Amino acid sequence: MSTTLYIDGQWVPAQQGGTRTITCPADGTEVAVVAEATREDTERAIAAARVAFDDGRWSGVPAPERGAFLLRVATRLRERADEFARAESLDTGKRIEESQQDMVDIANCFDHFGRIAADDAGRVVDAGDPDVVSRVVHEPVGVCGLITPWNYPLLQAAWKIAPALAAGNTFVLKPAELTPHTAILMMQVLEELELPAGVANLVLGAGAEAGAPLSSDPRVDLVSFTGGLVTGRVIAREAAATVKKVALELGGKNPNVVFADADYDAALDNALNAAFVHSGQVCSAGARLVVEESIAQRFVDDLVARAEGIRLGGPFDEKAETGALISAAHRDKVHAYVEHAREQGARVRCGGSFAEGPSADGSLQLEDGFFYLPTVIDQCTPDMDCVHDEAFGPTVTVETFRTEEEAVAIANDTHYGLAGAVWSQDAGKSQRVAGKLRHGTVWINDFHPYLPQAEWGGMKQSGVGRELGHDGLGEYQETKHVYQNVRPAVTGWFAQH
Repeated sequence: MSTTLYIDGQWVPAQQGGTRTITCPADGTEVAVVAEATREDTERAIAAARVAFDDGRWSGVPAPERGAFLLRVATRLRERADEFARAESLDTGKRIEESQQDMVDIANCFDHFGRIAADDAGRVVDAGDPDVVSRVVHEPVGVCGLITPWNYPLLQAAWKIAPALAAGNTFVLKPAELTPHTAILMMQVLEELELPAGVANLVLGAGAEAGAPLSSDPRVDLVSFTGGLVTGRVIAREAAATVKKVALELGGKNPNVVFADADYDAALDNALNAAFVHSGQVCSAGARLVVEESIAQRFVDDLVARAEGIRLGGPFDEKAETGALISAAHRDKVHAYVEHAREQGARVRCGGSFAEGPSADGSLQLEDGFFYLPTVIDQCTPDMDCVHDEAFGPTVTVETFRTEEEAVAIANDTHYGLAGAVWSQDAGKSQRVAGKLRHGTVWINDFHPYLPQAEWGGMKQSGVGRELGHDGLGEYQETKHVYQNVRPAVTGWFAQH
């Protein structure tokens, strides 16, 4: 029996005794056995969070003290960074170097929200009357349901946990069922630092069972979800029944626009990074290369040559440059996407198949894990599904343009709107194009970086709401107007009879 659920300050098993075996996607080896929650467990966690919020054991703590707590969390995460990084790499198959970098970003996130937790003292509103004191204040929203994905398990959890605690909320965290271990370690840290019982709760398991109550239960005041569009629509629909706040980050089909006057070597290298970091399992991946026609043939040829040389391997393979996909089912999904592109007339220049043979350092056979070859697909046209659908794997499609206006039109031809990039040494053109792109983040002459001080989120069907920045804290707050008449008097509106 696994006691890996954290409910009301206690480590407990699932009430029905369910467990799940977690395996490393790089080689299929067993990582650990964890508890598998049901709806009943999640409802217990919600009840604990509800009581903890209503009695004010955390919301009643002054904001500066809540901020100081988050700064202590950041310190502890840095102290245990190697442990966390190893756990994440075993769960995801991600290279340990990438997981270590994630830990830097995660600690910085807690630092950011720790610093701004007490920045907002509200604002005074001039009522135009010396006898009226009017102010607008921000209060915690209440009980928060936090649902996070498998590609960046702790990073995405941190983006939600840190502002939720900074604002004074309680929460129930439901991580992706395949990647639970950094969430477990995170709860350990909060417990070690003496966060009051019931403020933070953790349930593990499949979304349809363990996660569903977080969107439907009326005791939950906000649900924040990062994941796929289809699931996001279900969560929004369920949340609507109780009119709870919803924050959704639902992925993207992100254009990487390269003009002929770009720094060629930098643009080429970053096109590779945009598409193939973490085997393309990144919501902001530059999976659509939109390149000016005059350089397209050379650029794509060079991209193919570079992609064919990418070395694959396990999490601790020092020679590897990228790792495995999360599961066999996901690998099959990526392959079906590529085959459908072929059927619709696109040309697969490289990759397009399961990876086989020895890993980069020879320590494992790639066919023993869920590896897929980096794939470049060109001769794509707007009517093809591959330029609109999110593969969420090591694939990049190629489209070409002749004019600035055409580049903008292609880049915006998506129902997503999470991120995009523009490559040009013409500063004016870069700014014009960036200003016209309907995406929540736009990079100029770069790809992938973000700042915890800057808001992150999407337009269109990439979601609603923002994480990070100051608005990321605001998602976890309610706005209240307090109007005080300091000289109360009879109005005389109704006659005294």
